[in-house]
Amino acid sequence: MGRWRASLIIHSIKSASKALNNSNIRRGTFLESSNLPKFPKPRSHFANFRAFSALPSPSPNYADEYDANVRDYNPNYFLEEESLEKDEAGKIPVKAFFLCTSVDLKRMQAENSRNVIPPSSRSSNFIALRYCDFPSQNHGVVNGNVSSHSYMIVFQYGSAVLFNVGDHEIDFYLQAVRRHGSGLLSEMRRDDYAIKEKPLLAEDMQGGVDYIVLKNLDIDSIRVISSVLGQSIALDYFVSQVDGMVEEFAEINRGMEKTGTFTMDRKKLFQLVGKANSNIADVILKVGLFERSEIAWRDAKYAQILDYLREEYEVTQRFGNLDYKLKFVEHNIHFLQEVLQNRKSDLLEWCIIVLLSIENVISVYEIVHESFGKSI
Repeated sequence: MGRWRASLIIHSIKSASKALNNSNIRRGTFLESSNLPKFPKPRSHFANFRAFSALPSPSPNYADEYDANVRDYNPNYFLEEESLEKDEAGKIPVKAFFLCTSVDLKRMQAENSRNVIPPSSRSSNFIALRYCDFPSQNHGVVNGNVSSHSYMIVFQYGSAVLFNVGDHEIDFYLQAVRRHGSGLLSEMRRDDYAIKEKPLLAEDMQGGVDYIVLKNLDIDSIRVISSVLGQSIALDYFVSQVDGMVEEFAEINRGMEKTGTFTMDRKKLFQLVGKANSNIADVILKVGLFERSEIAWRDAKYAQILDYLREEYEVTQRFGNLDYKLKFVEHNIHFLQEVLQNRKSDLLEWCIIVLLSIENVISVYEIVHESFGKSI
């Protein structure tokens, strides 16, 4: 009787250990079977049951499998996974998009007047919109915790930054931007970030991997964060445009290396000149990469957030790389302009030579004609 009972206990423990490795059951629960009698939860000394028990095992073929299941069981696994899920659940998602090259902010503000947040600075290159619920269901604005609302910051140069917006709601928000945008891109650019609010944080902010921890999240913090994210995603677009021009000039130079000449016409070159100049002008003037933030100027905690994010996204270094590439483009444009100018000068010289030759021929003909007329 004692052997049968011990075998039954071991069989029950083995079934419970296998249930821990089953990914289809709910975390932290054991597989229950109506065919097995219920026993109290086994204590940890059963992991070493074979070391001190003289009772036979129900089947020696399963002894190694049982020991492996016991050794692989980590009692802290479920606690660590639950802690990670809680940490992810406390983050406010931030999504930055660059979808056009210009947005009519006045028309967009008039269309969404009930959701517009009054500006706290004199900057006029963006508007902030707040929604208390999914905007297709409720256009009103209510007072409450900042993290309980959804926000959209739209910049005049074409960036839109969404706070606390689900993936299924993104298209609705971006459609509102597209209605007032011009120069829509064929391929929209996107970047993801996150904010976590901790009121008990000792400092005003703390950085993390792809997220930032704030002691208090307010609308000015949202404005500062969105300004850096909007500039960063727009800078990616302009860098890609300049990279395309660099590659085009690289192809021209490789062709010149092989043939000793190039076939670009003057109109194409002027188009590249205009594209390069417009890109650098948009980065400096429209995006306002080096403009002072009045919010950060008034309060040191916002300046700390601004400096951290600009350093995190390497805004200054990326603009330096962009400027270096533009100098390469400018150097190639200047060289090709000189070549085209020399070609034009050579053409004019040949035209002059031909005209002088024709004039000489006409002069000789007149002289000969006059001489023949006098002789007659």
